[in-house]
Amino acid sequence: MSRICELTGKGRQVGHNVSHANNKTKRVFLPNLQNVTLMSEKLGRSFKFRVSTHGLRSVEHNGGLDNWLLKTRDEKLSTNALKVKRELKKAAKEAA
Repeated sequence: MSRICELTGKGRQVGHNVSHANNKTKRVFLPNLQNVTLMSEKLGRSFKFRVSTHGLRSVEHNGGLDNWLLKTRDEKLSTNALKVKRELKKAAKEAA
């Protein structure tokens, strides 16, 4: 399973460990991923995602999963999140 947030697309970053003697060796910074269940208010269902803690705070800041998915570009979202986004758009068309 890849270390990428399903909602924000945040992945690993590469940097250096720097010793006291200023020797540099490569290291990897991994995002803090959590398995969470987020509720969609418009669909009345819950969905499981693997989300970074930064992404989870962003979802809460934007007013929930529905608002976050509708505002976010498709390139950032995983295939699982894209399916949910399509369901939301379909439900919005049927309601209108």
